[in-house]
This record gives sequence, C-alpha cells and structure tokens, in this order.
Amino acid sequence: MYPRVHADITDVAAIEHAGGVLLTETILATGLDRALSGALRPWRKPFAVHDPGKIVGDLAVALALGGDAMSDLATVRAEPGVYGRVASDPTVSRLITALAEDADKVVAAISAARAAARAVAWALAGQHAPDAAVTPDRPVVIDLDATLIASLCARSPAPTAARATRAALPFRGCQMVCVRGAYHLEGEHHGDHGSQSGARGASSASEGAC
Repeated sequence: MYPRVHADITDVAAIEHAGGVLLTETILATGLDRALSGALRPWRKPFAVHDPGKIVGDLAVALALGGDAMSDLATVRAEPGVYGRVASDPTVSRLITALAEDADKVVAAISAARAAARAVAWALAGQHAPDAAVTPDRPVVIDLDATLIASLCARSPAPTAARATRAALPFRGCQMVCVRGAYHLEGEHHGDHGSQSGARGASSASEGAC
C-alpha cells in the first residue's frame, strides 16, 4: 500500500518527510497495512478504489505527523511518492460515516490489527521488546502522562467555588481529578482494571477504578 522509498544523492541538505518515511517503513515491516486491510475488508464496498485499511492508515500517519483534522490529509496526499495514492476528503468522510455506523465492530477489528502488528514489532525487537523477560515479579510498567487543566468547580450549597485541577487521561470517559492536592480517578467503569493511585506530584492520593 505504501511505496518503497530509495535514498539518492542530491545537493539538497534537507530531507522532506523523512519522519513519514520512518512511519511507512514501520507499517510495512510490521504488516500493519495488511492487517488493517484484512480487518476492515467487510466495510469495503464493491468496486471501491481505495482500501479502507489504507485510508485508516493514512489518517494515522497524518495524525502522527502533527495533523489534527481530516483536511490535514492534504499533506500526505501531496507526496504520492512517499505515501502512495491517498483518498480524497469526501471519500474519507464517507468511509468514516460508514465505520461509525458499526463502531463497536470496527474498533474491535482495528484493535485486532494493531495487536497483530504490535506482536510482530515486539518479536522483531527481540530482547529489546517491552515484554522481553516479563514475569509476575517483573511486570511491564506503564507510566501514564496527562494534560492538566485548571478549572473552578461550584461547591453547593456554599456560594464560593473551589479550584480543581483535572488531568485528561488517555481512557474513554475517564479523568483524574485533583481537588486541594488529593488525586482520584472518576469516570465510566469499563471492566475491572484495578485501581490507580500515587499520581505524580500529588501531596496525597485516593484510589479509583476506571
């Protein structure tokens, strides 16, 4: 789905889209393009020119390159020698609309494709893989980062407002809230994933599940 890019000797000092080449080469090496194509095949319409897996991959590449809107695909589309053929905005919009109608199955399919590609990447990494030598006594430690958002929250029935700091965590419907130095997690419960405590920089911490 993505073309192979070859190095050449030129007089130009800068290499445009070098980071994008790293992304596409990683996609090819891990088989993520093929995994996405297979996973999203049920949502490909007959006689469709663009593969849904390629479109989703292009959106991910655009996001990794700093894009934050579908229109930022223009940057990827402008370099067919690096990213191959990229669908137009209307085509991408129609696909996203179709995928959204069956969101749960689509998310599960994309997650399965990502898991397969991750397994390949970690296998290629060997002893340098994140799961190398993992045991119950030496688990994988995930250090979560968050974006702090200072806000004022009303305290009923008191007329005054208390300052709260909210940390947006990378989980659906979940956020970490700090009120006067005490951290806790609040949000929708999506299964028993254990408790989180000991937030970085907190003077005290309370536990929650999300």
